[in-house]
Parts: sequence; C-alpha cells; structure tokens
Amino acid sequence: MTGHQPMALSDPKAMRALAHPARLAILTRLQTEGVATATEVAEVVGVTPSAASYHLRMLAKYGFVEDAPPRGDGRERVWQAREQGMSVTPEPGDEPEVRAAKDLLIRAFRANADDEVTRALAHREREAAEWRDAAVWVRSILLVDAEELKGLAKRIEELIAPYRVSVRARSETTTGARLAEAQINLFPRAERRAQGLPTEVHGVHPDQRLD
Repeated sequence: MTGHQPMALSDPKAMRALAHPARLAILTRLQTEGVATATEVAEVVGVTPSAASYHLRMLAKYGFVEDAPPRGDGRERVWQAREQGMSVTPEPGDEPEVRAAKDLLIRAFRANADDEVTRALAHREREAAEWRDAAVWVRSILLVDAEELKGLAKRIEELIAPYRVSVRARSETTTGARLAEAQINLFPRAERRAQGLPTEVHGVHPDQRLD
C-alpha cells in the first residue's frame, strides 16, 4: 500500500498474470526504482532481455505498466509502473475463480517478501555497521481484540507513510538514504489443532533408537 488509495485487484486473469515471480519482481523494480528498459529489468530479475520484454508486455496488457517518456534518441522502449500500490482482499462473496486467483497472488506476494528477507539476512554481514544496527527482526505475539488490532495497523501506517518511496522525494532525503523495507503482518492466529502422537513402530520401545 502507499499513501494514496491502492489499486484493488479483482480481475482473476490479471491476478494470475501478476502472480508469475518474474513479473512480480519486474513490477516491484519499476515501482521502487523508477522507469527502466527491458534490458535493465532483466539484469535485476535474472531473465533474458527477450523474456523481460514478454513479461513487460503481459504486465501492460493488464494495466500494471505502461510506456514511459523516451530517453535520448528514443530507440529503446522505456517502461514505468502505472500504480505505486495495490491491494488484494479476499471477500466472502468472491466467486471461486476470483478467490483462487486472489489466493495465488497473495502467496506470490508472500514468497516475494520472504525472498527479500532471506537475501537481506544472507547479506547482513556485508552491510555497514550502521545498517546492521538499524535493522530490526521482530516477531511479537499480541493479546488484542479486533478493534485494537485495526487501531494498531492504522498507527503503524501513519508512522511509515512519510517514508514510502512512492511519496518521499529523493531530493528530500540525506545522502545516506537507500531503499529499505518494512514488512508488517497483523493477523489473528489460527487455532493450532492437536495433531496426536506419532504412531509407535510395533515391537520397538518409544525410547529405543531406530537406525
């Protein structure tokens, strides 16, 4: 989400198209770092320029990206994201096809977010000390009612809104500013049902080791 109203996704074909990992990575690149050519996004995403061009055309087909103003002599096609934020919200009245597409895209969003965390952790020791000290990895179990959880989400949103890359001009930042990421998940924990005890191997005492 961004400081303005995010684009709500409901078209199952568009959501399935965006759920492709390369397309989601390309769109994220355009949203966070600005306009780029197919070759430039290909280098970041790890696909060939021809594959990047295909993915960009598919994203354009469903309204996620569009042509950006040309550079220089205009020989290279330049792309930009149409929207800086989007939301996917399963609703009780969703048709099965829509619900399935929403679930698929949400899993793709989560996989993309998890990948960012994994890469950040793997790179942590190569970061400068100031960035290692600034990074926070927190998991907290809360005791709240529904209204308190909604209120907490609103307060967090208000705190981070001024720093969003989509609303903060780079000219307003210090020379040390760089892209960072906040991942916030607030949700009621699902009941963890008892799974039962493992079945014992017949004739073997539970404390005996099986080789």
